[in-house]
Amino acid sequence: MVNIKIITKRCMEIDEVYKMKVLVTGAKGQLGYDVVERLKELNIEHIGVDRDNFDLTDEKQTKEYIMNYKPDVVIHCAAYTAVDKAEDERDLCYAVNVLGTKNIVEACKELDAKMVYISTDYVFNGEKEEPYEVTDTPDPVNYYGYTKYLGEEEVKNNLEKYFIVRISWVFGKNGNNFVKTMLRLGQEKKELKVVCDQVGSPTYTFDLARLLCDMIQTEKYGIYHATNEGYCSWYEFASEIFKIAGMDVKVIPIKSEDYPTRAKRPRNSRMSKETLKNNFGILTNWKYAVIQLISQSYKINKK
Repeated sequence: MVNIKIITKRCMEIDEVYKMKVLVTGAKGQLGYDVVERLKELNIEHIGVDRDNFDLTDEKQTKEYIMNYKPDVVIHCAAYTAVDKAEDERDLCYAVNVLGTKNIVEACKELDAKMVYISTDYVFNGEKEEPYEVTDTPDPVNYYGYTKYLGEEEVKNNLEKYFIVRISWVFGKNGNNFVKTMLRLGQEKKELKVVCDQVGSPTYTFDLARLLCDMIQTEKYGIYHATNEGYCSWYEFASEIFKIAGMDVKVIPIKSEDYPTRAKRPRNSRMSKETLKNNFGILTNWKYAVIQLISQSYKINKK
């Protein structure tokens, strides 16, 4: 016998999904762009905002904009991400990543809205031998990572309906990233030196956006590590990019000390995805993700 009550309840739940209102910050960035595109595909009411709409470091502007729109969910993709410049532009980095997040948290709290906070592998020091678990204590080694950790604390300490999603080595169709840089340099040079002793997982924004849009339709709150499957060094990442693109470029592995940067990077950026796997499944392997991006976005002259 058909249970009408169960069917009616499920129909109401589906209807609620489509009535959901989502606000996406950083909509012109790599991840924000793909999140907005996915929300369009799902026919979920949304608005994508960027610095042209309001200055998230301005408490009054931020709260007024969000309170006027009254979203059920805020996916906070906007951030100060210039890792090296952050060492010298500390006030700006703090204002965006900490105070800006605080302003959004307060608006979400008033509205009882869900919040997705995009964090980073850089909250860890990279000294652990094994992949980092979601329960491991953050200990950032650069200022950017420190401000992202403080942003996490703002979310954790003031909200109950939150998803903290740590990602790393981001690449996608929109904006600048390592894949695009390698493809550009590969057209200009026959030989490139790339760091081989920093290991992590690339994250394809196309895949991540789909995950985030699945997350917000649940109440499986908490901290997640959400990168594509598999690990690699930057050297291996670059080598695979050229292999997939069919470009004849020699990649020479070098140590971090041979490529000094203003900000220190963690050597081990590997993060365990067990919590993600148990609740939502896993993202595709990073190599497949690179194939997807290159095949869809570039026309490479194979040699």
